[in-house]
Amino acid sequence: MFDNLISEIDSIRERDPAARSRLEVMLCYPSFHVMVSHRIASWLWRRNFRLIGRSISQIGRWLTGIEIHPGATIGKRFFVDHGMGVVIGEASEIGDDVTLYHGVTLGGVAPSVDSNNQRNAKRHPTLNDGVIVGSGAQILGPVVVGSHARVGANAVVTKNVEAKCTVVGIPAKVVRRDLDPAVESVFVAYGTPCDEWLDPQARTTESVHDQVQQLKARVCSLESALTEQSKVVADAKAELMAVEKENALPKNV
Repeated sequence: MFDNLISEIDSIRERDPAARSRLEVMLCYPSFHVMVSHRIASWLWRRNFRLIGRSISQIGRWLTGIEIHPGATIGKRFFVDHGMGVVIGEASEIGDDVTLYHGVTLGGVAPSVDSNNQRNAKRHPTLNDGVIVGSGAQILGPVVVGSHARVGANAVVTKNVEAKCTVVGIPAKVVRRDLDPAVESVFVAYGTPCDEWLDPQARTTESVHDQVQQLKARVCSLESALTEQSKVVADAKAELMAVEKENALPKNV
């Protein structure tokens, strides 16, 4: 148990450059505090001391702002960066080396109106090893997020995500499929580097905006050409009228 705690502390230091020592992690990191309370609550929950287990998890929530149901299954070296507002539902399953940021919800959907079916059904997500979920993301229902996948900030995931994929947007869409095995060892803060991958909807909006700007420039060019042409026609008409007027005057004898 002591070795597992040290392993979790060191994994936090690896993923957060602000963590300068093991003691700082133990004293100041809500992720470490809530995982200690969750391990105890989960141990009690699985031995049918459910009210006590739930009470301990509630204390952890009060202290850290992170809500983890004691029925959730969480692997080794789990890290919640910042932590406030994270919600992890009862039937959630989380693998090893998973990272969540603040505001993430691993929520459930109701498979049936029958409350008994809801309690016994798998209604929360499964996150496999190495998954990174950016702040504010919502992963809803019994979906599976594959190993080393990345979920961008504020994404809404309601369908399975393939391993080593990056998804962003509402609803979440794949913006990158990385089959390079090296991706497994690369940690990307918040799941997606903002300068590399854009939300597909934002990309579409930007494309439409560019087309509108091009059309406006073309219209302005045509209007300018039409104005110039109208000026030439007006000058020609004036010259023609002057000639006709001159020809219409009687000649002096």
